[in-house]
Amino acid sequence: QLAFACKAPKIRIMWAMLMVTAASLSFVAWLVWGPWLREHQRSRIRAQVFPAPWRRILRRRVPMVAKLPTPLQQQLKRHMQVFLAEKPLIGCGGMQINDEVRVTVAAQACLLLLGRSEPAYFPLLKQILVYPAAFVVQREVGVGAGVLSEQRRALAGESWTQGQVILSWQDCVQGAALPDDGHNVVIHEFAHQLDQEKGHANGAPILARRSHYEAWSQVMQNEYLRLQADVAQGLPTLLDPYGATDPAEFFAVASEVFFERGRELSTLHPALYDQLRSFYRLDPANWN
Repeated sequence: QLAFACKAPKIRIMWAMLMVTAASLSFVAWLVWGPWLREHQRSRIRAQVFPAPWRRILRRRVPMVAKLPTPLQQQLKRHMQVFLAEKPLIGCGGMQINDEVRVTVAAQACLLLLGRSEPAYFPLLKQILVYPAAFVVQREVGVGAGVLSEQRRALAGESWTQGQVILSWQDCVQGAALPDDGHNVVIHEFAHQLDQEKGHANGAPILARRSHYEAWSQVMQNEYLRLQADVAQGLPTLLDPYGATDPAEFFAVASEVFFERGRELSTLHPALYDQLRSFYRLDPANWN
C-alpha cells in the first residue's frame, strides 16, 4: 500500500503531462489546419446556390445592389452566404429576426468586403443585435472639473470592440432604400468594425502595406481638419458633420459617402476618394 501511495503522485504527474502535451499538439494542429479548414468550409458555402427568396429581398430592400457591375453582384451574394452562416443576428426589444432582416443587413455589411477575394469577414464580430428602431443608451459623460453626468441618447447603431454591432432596423431599411444620400448606418458601423480589428478605432484601419500609412495619415488628417473648419463656419459639406467628431467617426462617415456618393466624393475630395479606393479596392465612382 505504501509503495502504491508513493507511485500515485507520479502517475498523476505523468497523466497531467500527457494532457498538457495533447492540448499543445491540438493547438498546434489547429494553428496549422484551422485556417485551411475554415476556408474550405467557406468555399463550400460560397458554392451553394443563392436562394431565390433572398434575391427577391435584395431587389426590394437593397436597390444599391442593382448598381453594381455583374461580377460584384455575384461576389456580394457569395460573401453574404458566408456572412450569414457565421454571424448570428439577434433580435432585441421585441424585434423578430427573419430572412428579410438577415439579408438586408448582410447585403449592406458585405459591400465593404467586395474588393477582397478572401476577406476575413469581420473576424472580431461575434453577433449583431437588432432593435426595431433607435435604441437608448445611458452613459457617463464628463462635463468639466472632473464631474460626470449621466446622459441618455437614442442611437441608430453602434460598433463595440467586444464583438458586437447594434443596429436599428428602421434605420437599416431607410439607409438601404436611399442608396445615394450618403447616409447608411450599416456601412457606418461595419466600417468601425474594420477600424477596430487592431483593438481600437482611431480612423486608421489595417492597410495592405506598412508603407501606405504615411499617405493615409496625411490625407485623412487634412480632410478631417477641413471638415471641422467647414462645420465650424456653417458651410455645406458633402460629408456628414458628425464626421468632425473624431478621426474614427470621420473614417466611418467617409465610408458611407464613398459607397453611396462615390462620384461626388471623387470630384470634391479626390485625395480622400483615392485613399478609400485603395483601402476598399473598389471604384464606386464608376458604378451606374
